[in-house]
Amino acid sequence: MAGAMLSFGGLLSEVLQGGAAGLTASNPGIVKVLGGFVFPVGLVMIVLQGQELLTSNMMIFPMAVAKRAIPWWSLPLNWLIVFFGNLAGSLFFAAILVHYSGIVSTDPYASFIKTFAIHKAHDPQWHQIFLRGVGCNWLVSVAVWQAAGARDTVSKIFAIWIPIWIFVACGFDHIVANMFSVPLGIMFGAPLTVDQYIKKSLIASFLGNVVGALLVGLPATYMYLGDYHAGGLRTAESGEVVNDTPRSINNSDDGDKKQG
Repeated sequence: MAGAMLSFGGLLSEVLQGGAAGLTASNPGIVKVLGGFVFPVGLVMIVLQGQELLTSNMMIFPMAVAKRAIPWWSLPLNWLIVFFGNLAGSLFFAAILVHYSGIVSTDPYASFIKTFAIHKAHDPQWHQIFLRGVGCNWLVSVAVWQAAGARDTVSKIFAIWIPIWIFVACGFDHIVANMFSVPLGIMFGAPLTVDQYIKKSLIASFLGNVVGALLVGLPATYMYLGDYHAGGLRTAESGEVVNDTPRSINNSDDGDKKQG
Protein backbone atom coordinates (compact mmCIF):
# COMPACT_ATOMS: atom_id res chain seq x y z
CA MET A 1 0.00 0.00 0.00
CA ALA A 2 2.87 2.41 0.64
CA GLY A 3 3.78 2.44 -3.05
CA ALA A 4 0.24 3.46 -3.96
CA MET A 5 0.08 6.07 -1.20
CA LEU A 6 3.31 7.69 -2.35
CA SER A 7 2.01 7.62 -5.92
CA PHE A 8 -0.92 9.82 -4.90
CA GLY A 9 1.58 12.52 -4.01
CA GLY A 10 3.58 11.87 -7.17
CA LEU A 11 0.49 12.18 -9.36
CA LEU A 12 -0.58 15.40 -7.66
CA SER A 13 2.88 16.87 -8.20
CA GLU A 14 2.92 15.89 -11.89
CA VAL A 15 -0.59 17.28 -12.44
CA LEU A 16 0.47 20.62 -10.96
CA GLN A 17 3.74 20.86 -12.88
CA GLY A 18 2.36 19.48 -16.12
CA GLY A 19 -0.58 21.86 -16.09
CA ALA A 20 1.58 24.93 -15.51
CA ALA A 21 3.35 25.08 -18.88
CA GLY A 22 3.01 28.86 -19.11
CA LEU A 23 4.40 29.43 -15.64
CA THR A 24 7.18 26.93 -16.31
CA ALA A 25 8.29 28.92 -19.33
CA SER A 26 8.48 32.16 -17.34
CA ASN A 27 9.49 30.90 -13.89
CA PRO A 28 10.44 27.20 -13.75
CA GLY A 29 11.77 27.47 -10.21
CA ILE A 30 8.37 28.37 -8.80
CA VAL A 31 6.77 25.38 -10.52
CA LYS A 32 9.35 23.03 -9.00
CA VAL A 33 8.76 24.51 -5.56
CA LEU A 34 4.98 24.16 -5.93
CA GLY A 35 5.31 20.60 -7.20
CA GLY A 36 7.50 19.77 -4.23
CA PHE A 37 5.03 21.36 -1.84
CA VAL A 38 2.14 19.02 -2.72
CA PHE A 39 4.17 15.80 -2.97
CA PRO A 40 4.54 15.10 0.81
CA VAL A 41 0.87 14.07 1.16
CA GLY A 42 1.95 10.56 0.18
CA LEU A 43 4.52 10.10 2.94
CA VAL A 44 2.19 11.71 5.47
CA MET A 45 -0.43 9.05 4.75
CA ILE A 46 2.21 6.30 4.93
CA VAL A 47 3.56 7.39 8.32
CA LEU A 48 0.16 8.06 9.90
CA GLN A 49 -1.11 4.65 8.75
CA GLY A 50 2.07 2.82 9.79
CA GLN A 51 2.75 1.37 6.34
CA GLU A 52 6.04 -0.09 5.14
CA LEU A 53 8.11 2.13 2.84
CA LEU A 54 11.44 0.86 1.53
CA THR A 55 13.34 4.11 1.94
CA SER A 56 12.35 4.60 5.57
CA ASN A 57 13.18 0.96 6.34
CA MET A 58 16.64 1.62 4.90
CA MET A 59 17.20 3.77 7.97
CA ILE A 60 15.20 1.91 10.62
CA PHE A 61 16.42 -1.65 10.05
CA PRO A 62 20.18 -0.90 10.12
CA MET A 63 19.57 0.95 13.39
CA ALA A 64 17.75 -2.06 14.83
CA VAL A 65 20.49 -4.45 13.64
CA ALA A 66 23.18 -2.20 15.14
CA LYS A 67 21.40 -2.34 18.52
CA ARG A 68 20.86 -6.13 18.13
CA ALA A 69 17.13 -5.66 18.45
CA ILE A 70 16.61 -7.86 15.38
CA PRO A 71 18.77 -10.54 13.67
CA TRP A 72 20.89 -9.37 10.72
CA TRP A 73 19.08 -11.56 8.20
CA SER A 74 15.78 -9.76 8.84
CA LEU A 75 17.23 -6.66 7.14
CA PRO A 76 17.66 -8.07 3.61
CA LEU A 77 14.45 -10.08 4.01
CA ASN A 78 12.45 -6.98 4.92
CA TRP A 79 14.00 -4.89 2.17
CA LEU A 80 13.25 -7.60 -0.41
CA ILE A 81 9.61 -7.99 0.62
CA VAL A 82 8.99 -4.26 0.95
CA PHE A 83 10.76 -3.55 -2.36
CA PHE A 84 8.42 -5.78 -4.33
CA GLY A 85 5.42 -4.68 -2.28
CA ASN A 86 6.13 -1.01 -3.02
CA LEU A 87 6.78 -1.86 -6.67
CA ALA A 88 3.47 -3.70 -6.99
CA GLY A 89 1.55 -0.82 -5.42
CA SER A 90 3.26 1.77 -7.61
CA LEU A 91 2.68 -0.18 -10.83
CA PHE A 92 -0.95 -0.87 -9.94
CA PHE A 93 -1.55 2.82 -9.30
CA ALA A 94 0.26 3.90 -12.47
CA ALA A 95 -1.41 1.37 -14.77
CA ILE A 96 -4.95 1.08 -13.42
CA LEU A 97 -5.71 4.37 -11.67
CA VAL A 98 -3.76 6.71 -13.97
CA HIS A 99 -3.02 5.22 -17.41
CA TYR A 100 -6.16 3.17 -18.03
CA SER A 101 -8.42 5.64 -16.24
CA GLY A 102 -7.36 8.36 -18.71
CA ILE A 103 -7.28 11.13 -16.11
CA VAL A 104 -4.07 12.63 -17.57
CA SER A 105 -4.14 11.16 -21.07
CA THR A 106 -4.30 14.52 -22.87
CA ASP A 107 -1.74 17.28 -23.24
CA PRO A 108 -0.13 19.05 -21.54
CA TYR A 109 -0.16 16.28 -18.91
CA ALA A 110 0.75 13.35 -21.17
CA SER A 111 3.70 15.22 -22.67
CA PHE A 112 4.97 16.25 -19.25
CA ILE A 113 4.73 12.68 -17.92
CA LYS A 114 6.90 11.40 -20.78
CA THR A 115 9.38 14.26 -20.41
CA PHE A 116 9.57 13.75 -16.65
CA ALA A 117 10.37 10.04 -17.04
CA ILE A 118 13.15 10.80 -19.54
CA HIS A 119 14.52 13.48 -17.21
CA LYS A 120 14.60 10.98 -14.34
CA ALA A 121 15.89 7.78 -15.97
CA HIS A 122 17.56 8.68 -19.27
CA ASP A 123 19.22 12.09 -19.27
CA PRO A 124 21.34 11.92 -16.07
CA GLN A 125 24.50 9.83 -15.79
CA TRP A 126 24.52 6.78 -13.49
CA HIS A 127 26.64 8.50 -10.86
CA GLN A 128 24.35 11.54 -10.94
CA ILE A 129 21.29 9.42 -10.16
CA PHE A 130 23.24 7.73 -7.38
CA LEU A 131 24.20 11.06 -5.81
CA ARG A 132 20.64 12.34 -6.17
CA GLY A 133 19.51 9.21 -4.37
CA VAL A 134 21.87 10.00 -1.50
CA GLY A 135 20.45 13.49 -1.13
CA CYS A 136 16.89 12.24 -1.40
CA ASN A 137 16.96 9.62 1.31
CA TRP A 138 19.04 11.80 3.59
CA LEU A 139 16.05 14.15 3.65
CA VAL A 140 13.44 11.37 3.75
CA SER A 141 15.20 9.76 6.72
CA VAL A 142 15.35 13.12 8.48
CA ALA A 143 11.59 13.45 7.93
CA VAL A 144 10.86 9.97 9.32
CA TRP A 145 13.22 10.46 12.28
CA GLN A 146 11.61 13.80 13.12
CA ALA A 147 8.12 12.32 12.81
CA ALA A 148 9.10 9.53 15.22
CA GLY A 149 9.85 12.16 17.86
CA ALA A 150 6.63 14.11 17.33
CA ARG A 151 3.86 13.52 19.86
CA ASP A 152 0.76 14.65 17.97
CA THR A 153 -0.55 14.32 14.42
CA VAL A 154 -0.07 17.95 13.41
CA SER A 155 3.55 17.89 14.57
CA LYS A 156 4.18 14.69 12.61
CA ILE A 157 2.78 16.29 9.47
CA PHE A 158 5.01 19.36 9.79
CA ALA A 159 8.03 17.18 10.63
CA ILE A 160 7.50 15.20 7.42
CA TRP A 161 6.41 17.99 5.10
CA ILE A 162 9.43 20.29 5.01
CA PRO A 163 12.24 17.77 4.24
CA ILE A 164 10.12 16.02 1.59
CA TRP A 165 9.22 19.36 0.04
CA ILE A 166 12.92 20.16 -0.24
CA PHE A 167 13.94 16.87 -1.87
CA VAL A 168 11.22 17.00 -4.52
CA ALA A 169 11.77 20.67 -5.35
CA CYS A 170 15.51 20.04 -5.70
CA GLY A 171 15.00 17.07 -8.04
CA PHE A 172 16.57 14.30 -5.96
CA ASP A 173 15.77 10.66 -6.78
CA HIS A 174 13.52 8.48 -4.63
CA ILE A 175 13.42 4.84 -5.71
CA VAL A 176 9.75 4.28 -4.80
CA ALA A 177 8.58 7.59 -6.27
CA ASN A 178 10.39 6.65 -9.48
CA MET A 179 8.62 3.26 -9.45
CA PHE A 180 5.51 5.29 -10.27
CA SER A 181 6.75 8.16 -12.45
CA VAL A 182 9.17 6.29 -14.73
CA PRO A 183 6.94 3.28 -15.57
CA LEU A 184 4.06 5.72 -16.08
CA GLY A 185 6.16 7.59 -18.64
CA ILE A 186 6.96 4.31 -20.38
CA MET A 187 3.23 3.47 -20.49
CA PHE A 188 2.59 6.83 -22.14
CA GLY A 189 5.20 6.13 -24.81
CA ALA A 190 8.40 7.70 -23.53
CA PRO A 191 11.44 6.46 -25.53
CA LEU A 192 12.74 4.42 -22.62
CA THR A 193 12.85 0.66 -22.09
CA VAL A 194 12.30 -1.27 -18.88
CA ASP A 195 15.84 -2.64 -19.17
CA GLN A 196 17.27 0.89 -19.34
CA TYR A 197 15.18 1.96 -16.36
CA ILE A 198 16.37 -0.94 -14.21
CA LYS A 199 20.06 -0.71 -15.11
CA LYS A 200 20.37 3.05 -14.88
CA SER A 201 17.70 4.46 -12.59
CA LEU A 202 16.46 1.68 -10.32
CA ILE A 203 19.85 0.31 -9.24
CA ALA A 204 21.53 3.71 -8.92
CA SER A 205 18.70 5.25 -6.90
CA PHE A 206 18.47 2.16 -4.67
CA LEU A 207 22.15 2.30 -3.74
CA GLY A 208 22.05 6.06 -3.29
CA ASN A 209 18.99 5.83 -1.07
CA VAL A 210 20.76 3.25 1.12
CA VAL A 211 23.74 5.56 1.62
CA GLY A 212 21.48 8.51 2.36
CA ALA A 213 19.58 6.51 4.98
CA LEU A 214 22.78 5.41 6.70
CA LEU A 215 23.96 9.02 6.91
CA VAL A 216 21.02 9.62 9.24
CA GLY A 217 20.50 6.23 10.88
CA LEU A 218 24.04 5.41 12.00
CA PRO A 219 24.81 8.79 13.66
CA ALA A 220 21.37 8.74 15.28
CA THR A 221 22.05 5.26 16.67
CA TYR A 222 25.35 6.41 18.14
CA MET A 223 24.12 9.74 19.54
CA TYR A 224 20.64 8.83 20.75
CA LEU A 225 20.52 5.07 21.22
CA GLY A 226 23.99 4.43 22.61
CA ASP A 227 22.80 4.50 26.25
CA TYR A 228 19.72 2.38 25.64
CA HIS A 229 20.76 -0.03 28.42
CA ALA A 230 21.99 2.69 30.78
CA GLY A 231 20.14 3.17 34.03
CA GLY A 232 18.03 0.08 33.43
CA LEU A 233 16.01 1.70 30.64
CA ARG A 234 15.54 -1.53 28.74
CA THR A 235 14.48 -3.46 31.83
CA ALA A 236 12.08 -0.63 32.64
CA GLU A 237 10.22 -1.39 29.43
CA SER A 238 9.44 -4.90 30.70
CA GLY A 239 8.28 -3.53 34.04
CA GLU A 240 11.13 -4.94 36.11
CA VAL A 241 12.25 -1.63 37.56
CA VAL A 242 8.66 -0.60 38.26
CA ASN A 243 8.00 -3.87 40.01
CA ASP A 244 11.18 -3.63 42.03
CA THR A 245 10.41 -0.12 43.24
CA PRO A 246 7.55 -1.05 45.59
CA ARG A 247 9.68 -3.81 47.11
CA SER A 248 12.46 -1.34 47.76
CA ILE A 249 10.00 1.05 49.39
CA ASN A 250 8.47 -1.74 51.46
CA ASN A 251 11.90 -2.97 52.57
CA SER A 252 12.80 0.55 53.58
CA ASP A 253 9.57 0.88 55.53
CA ASP A 254 10.20 -2.44 57.29
CA GLY A 255 13.68 -1.31 58.24
CA ASP A 256 12.31 1.92 59.68
CA LYS A 257 9.78 0.00 61.73
CA LYS A 258 12.45 -2.30 63.15
CA GLN A 259 14.59 0.63 64.10
CA GLY A 260 11.60 2.26 65.74
